This record gives sequence, C-alpha cells and structure tokens, in this order.
Amino acid sequence: MLQLVNLSNYTTDNDLICNQADYLQNFLTRHNLDGFEMMFCAPWDKHVHKQEWIHGVHLRFWPWWLDFWRGDQQELLRQFGSEENIKACYGGTTREAWLDAYRDNIRTAKQAGAKYAVFHVSHARTPELFNWQFSVSDREVIEATIQVVNELADEIPDDMTLLFENLWWPGLTLKDKDLTALLLDGVKHRNIGIMLDTGHLMNTNPELRAEAEGVDYILETLSQLGRYSRYIRGIHLHCSLSGEYVKYSKNNVRRDPQYTLAEVMTHVLKIDEHLPFSTPAVQRILDYVQPDYLVHEFMKNSMGEWEEKIICQQQALNFRRLVK
Repeated sequence: MLQLVNLSNYTTDNDLICNQADYLQNFLTRHNLDGFEMMFCAPWDKHVHKQEWIHGVHLRFWPWWLDFWRGDQQELLRQFGSEENIKACYGGTTREAWLDAYRDNIRTAKQAGAKYAVFHVSHARTPELFNWQFSVSDREVIEATIQVVNELADEIPDDMTLLFENLWWPGLTLKDKDLTALLLDGVKHRNIGIMLDTGHLMNTNPELRAEAEGVDYILETLSQLGRYSRYIRGIHLHCSLSGEYVKYSKNNVRRDPQYTLAEVMTHVLKIDEHLPFSTPAVQRILDYVQPDYLVHEFMKNSMGEWEEKIICQQQALNFRRLVK
C-alpha cells in the first residue's frame, strides 16, 4: 500500500510548498509518505512536482455538467446567463471542446507517469447544492458518465487505472449495488476501480455524530456492495460529521437562488469537512478494503495545519514514525 497526500499545482498550493522540489522532498521524508495524488490546474512543472512522486492524478471535474452534455441550451442560459459564460465554464460550446479539456488532462497525467486517474461521478445544479431538490437521479448521472468515459477511453493508457470516486450528490454514492455495477460494467476501459472517499460517504448520512459511527456506517455500506466492494483500489481518507449543518442549511434556503462561487465553496466545505480521523477504529476500514493507495486527503490553509492533520490521522492508524 502506498501512502499519499493530495496536492495540486494551483497557485495557493505552489505558495504553500514555496514552489520548491527540495521542500516537497523534506515534507515527504518527514511524514514517511510515498508521494502525491496530483491535480493539474496548470501545466506540469516536472522540476517541482517530480515524476517519481506522482502516483495518481485527480482529473478535473465540473460539479454541474449534465445539462451541457445533453445540449439543453435553454437550461444552460438560465443558469449561466450568456453563451460566453457557458463557453468560459466548459472551454467551448460543444461536447468535443469539453472532452478535449479532459483529454488534455489525461495526457498530462500520462506524461507525469500516474498509475491511476480519479474521475468524479456526480452532478448537481448550483441551487440544488443548497436545497437538495435534485433534478436528476443517480441512474441518469451514471448513464451519462458512462457515455463521457467511453468517449475518452481511447486516450486512457491501458496501464492507467481509472478510479471512480463517490460523492453525496446524484451519481455514484455507493449506496446502490446495482448502480455501482452499471457503471463498472458499462465503461470500455477495463482497468478500472473505485476510489472510496470516506468523507463523501459519511455525507450521505446526516445522522452521524461520532467518528466511530462513521466507520460502522462506511463498513456497513461497503458490505452491501457484495463483490463490487473488491473494486475499491484506493481510499481518500478523511472524516466529515456535518449532519447538523446539513439539516440547518436545508431548512434555511434563501429565496434568491443566485449564489457566488465563494458562497458555493464555503457551503460545500461546511458539508465536506475533510478532517482527519482520530479514532483507531478507522483502521477497520483499511483492514476491510486493503487498498493499493491510501490518500490522506485534506484541505489546508497553511503548512502547519496540513502537517497537524496528517500526523493526527497517521497516529490513529498507528503509522506515525518520526524520522527527525
């Protein structure tokens, strides 16, 4: 099992690591980490994010995309206001333009030597993130995802594992074995699997109040997948116990459905907390899944905060072995 952390080459993350390879090397050594799951938001600088550290790549994702894929121009104009705004979001006004953005991302992952790529399987329009009144079903999102991935299949190297990530919005939630099977059986690329996101799965149950309850809920959900639980190759490990906020926000939706990007991000991160597990019970998830890749996936505002979260979760897993 490789022990990784998430990192992007977005400006804020580059500033965090002083945009220096030596800084990253010391960081990995300090925490006994094997490398990174990268997200490429800009061209790859191989001198900073060295190839030997990059084991996976989280592909770009659009939380709202199904209306664009369906060509629902009326709905898109209602959401975005103009064709220029639509173009700015998706890189063009056609399916091919949007798919090319994915293809470019996949090519970068290939150049960086990634062993796996992560693909989000979800969709929700902006107001739905707040009111939870979704316009599409899990099945509709999964069926469209199969179409998208099959259009991209020729670009994905045979030796690159495509891992589908669960979320709490419509799509792959891992709560329905038949829909999980539909996705895994329906894509052309056969080197596939699941990237279990523990926090996202916990977000599907607003009644959870303690980490140990979350561990029990995750294991119960995975057991109901039957043989499809064996497709889990990696884990985005983090904790989310945001049920109280979810209940509050559902009951306090404002009448004006227009939200700024900052409001959306603040809201989503209050749901998806990305906190470290501190209970040793979390080891039961690793024992059950036996993943190839363990990603300590956290949001970070400073290097100190990031390291504290990693240390906390490693200690819960009894992984912590100080080098210095």
